[in-house]
Amino acid sequence: MVSKEIRDIIENYLEAYNSFEIERMVELLHNDIIFSNISNGETTTETRGIQAFRELAEQSSTMFSSRRQTITNYSVINDKVEVGIDYEGILAVDFPNALKSGDKLQLKGKTTFEINEGKISLIEDYS
Repeated sequence: MVSKEIRDIIENYLEAYNSFEIERMVELLHNDIIFSNISNGETTTETRGIQAFRELAEQSSTMFSSRRQTITNYSVINDKVEVGIDYEGILAVDFPNALKSGDKLQLKGKTTFEINEGKISLIEDYS
């Protein structure tokens, strides 16, 4: 069972993400935040620390005209919370893999969160 406090932190983070509110996202993060994006079992992006995360968030926010992560389920595994995610984004720029501005990107995945001292200290996105 995921506590209401932890659910609120995660939901506030995703709400800020969906609305491109980077400052609000960062306010919810621990100073030593570790972020990883894992695609097909390989780590494609990793940042450590709040400033590196902010830079990545600012950069990636320019790549989409809209984006939405929708929570499909929660589960607790050891000291981490795993959240099922449906992702949809509309590209704002052309991607090198033949995706073009205006294309819709849809993914199903999961995100693992760890909370320390009331802040998100780990985010691992899996797709």
